[in-house]
Amino acid sequence: MHLSPRDAIFAKKRRVNIRESVGEIYEELICPYPPGIPVLIPGEVITEEALSYLLSVLRMGAAIRGAADPQLSSILVCGI
Repeated sequence: MHLSPRDAIFAKKRRVNIRESVGEIYEELICPYPPGIPVLIPGEVITEEALSYLLSVLRMGAAIRGAADPQLSSILVCGI
């Protein structure tokens, strides 16, 4: 984790293309359903592994909860 969840939530935000987000600090809580377990929480650095998992469960029909864009074409990251 790079920022505390509180600091991430209150930080300035910017929207980025999800494919360009690896290494950025995530701002939202993202949870595919099923299974309903958060993959990224505010303040975490986005990894290639997390991104690949999210895109694969989305392709399999999982609903994405917590993201401003549930289709994951873009996501919110901390603009620090």
